[in-house]
Amino acid sequence: MTRQNPGLNLKEFLPYRLSIVTNRISASFARLYSEKFNLSIPEWRVMAVLGQQPGLSADEVCSETEMDKVPVSRAVTKLLDKGLLNREFSGRDRRRSILSLSEAGYGMYTQIVPLALAYEVELKAALTGEEQTQLDVLLDKLSE
Repeated sequence: MTRQNPGLNLKEFLPYRLSIVTNRISASFARLYSEKFNLSIPEWRVMAVLGQQPGLSADEVCSETEMDKVPVSRAVTKLLDKGLLNREFSGRDRRRSILSLSEAGYGMYTQIVPLALAYEVELKAALTGEEQTQLDVLLDKLSE
């Protein structure tokens, strides 16, 4: 039995193409910090969010990073074990934990941020100034 292709060409399918680009960029950047700082992509994302917004719950970290609960929970556990996070429990709701970077975590965060910013500059260098502006506009539109 021959099956007819319903018309989907993955190499031209926008969600697939965006996913591939995102995965490549994340993996490339991860090589910069994973060996030196022994962090996974989810661990870095949790640290990056808490570096900018200390005092979030794990659920809020999920919302901010657009990550599922399981990878966030695993990342939080590993970061706590490594001494890179502090966790306190809310006085109002003992089930709600408040997360922030520890002193060691913040020190690591401040070492990785310059790498992240330099990586972004390198990525954007492949585009003209006009293309960078267009990309920002297009990403904002697609995000809506």
